[in-house]
Amino acid sequence: MANVNGYMMFKGLQRPLEFMGIRGRFIYIGAGAIGASFLGFLLISFLFGRIIGFIGMFLIIALSLLFIFLKQKNGLHDKKRCKDSLIVKHIVSNPIE
Repeated sequence: MANVNGYMMFKGLQRPLEFMGIRGRFIYIGAGAIGASFLGFLLISFLFGRIIGFIGMFLIIALSLLFIFLKQKNGLHDKKRCKDSLIVKHIVSNPIE
């Protein structure tokens, strides 16, 4: 709580949200992966059997967690990083033509 003009104001957490080692936007990806694994279990168990459905569900969860932790290493704002030297010839064109 911060005192702003005599009023107490909540400034938030000031840190990214984290749940079980998964941070920020990756929490939504993890929730989607859990939903996809459940739907995958239903579909695979209907087609092939319950044991193979559990194996498929485990594989979907394991691959999605691997994806999340690998992408999370690059940061919350996973951006492309260009390591080349770039030469810009024309920044502004001549407007008086």
